[in-house]
Amino acid sequence: MTQAPKAPADATVDHRVAVDPVVTTVRARRSPLVYLSYGWLVVVIATALLADLLPLASYAVPVGPPRQAPGFGSLDLLLGTDGQGRSILSRCVYGAQVSLVVGAVAGCLGAVVGTALGMFAGHFGGRCDAVVRLVADAMLAFPPLVLLLALSAILTPSVRTLLVGLTLLVVPSFIRLSRATTLTWEGRDFVLAARNMGAGHRRVLTREVLPNVLPSLGAYVPVVMAALIVAEGSLSFLGMGIPPPRPSWGGMIAEGKDAIADSPHIVLIPSVVIFLTVFALNQAGDHLRHRFDRTLRD
Repeated sequence: MTQAPKAPADATVDHRVAVDPVVTTVRARRSPLVYLSYGWLVVVIATALLADLLPLASYAVPVGPPRQAPGFGSLDLLLGTDGQGRSILSRCVYGAQVSLVVGAVAGCLGAVVGTALGMFAGHFGGRCDAVVRLVADAMLAFPPLVLLLALSAILTPSVRTLLVGLTLLVVPSFIRLSRATTLTWEGRDFVLAARNMGAGHRRVLTREVLPNVLPSLGAYVPVVMAALIVAEGSLSFLGMGIPPPRPSWGGMIAEGKDAIADSPHIVLIPSVVIFLTVFALNQAGDHLRHRFDRTLRD
């Protein structure tokens, strides 16, 4: 039998096996404030939607003596009463309907109009871009509070008047943001490839650019809603918002400002509700931006 040749004594055998490197996924730690903010928004939205089903007294009917301090006697008197003996808890719940509807509807309408104009300006450029930028700059140069006061003075104060004024207020911001984001994505390779393959303006805007623009704008909507809630509260505080007896958070503060020395809870409670809601919306906007905005990762 023939024996296999032996390997030289100085020869070494490489037993190493190629192994792919293991990369651990780094997960960003979320602040507890984010979860608390989402929880508060869920509570506010749920109570506003189910206000008619909750065991609360009418917001226009007195339930106790005027300016009664908060107590645990009954649910209606949990947060006390206002200057006319009406339940502050009930008025806060029904006031949330006005603030949330105005903030959400005006924010969404402004986002739709501003996004469309900004994308057209960023995509077509030239005269279209110049005209849209001129309109946006002119609207931004006009003082927001003066515009709202003028509309409220000319038109009858109502929810529709507030929606029109607040929508005009946020359209320029969405125009500038969507235009800048559109210009960022217009120069990407996949957009240039779509154009070279014969895609028209409509396909480029709706199929290539819009899906990448929406995450940035969607994360900005909660921040805009927070600003609109503050604006609605300011108008109601000045007496140019929702007419009584329909409650609103700003109107509740205006009604209780004369009794702030003797009954501070009448002003403090709606002020805290506005603060918590605006703070929660800002926290939600920051979280959504870091979660979905691709421009931060690219």
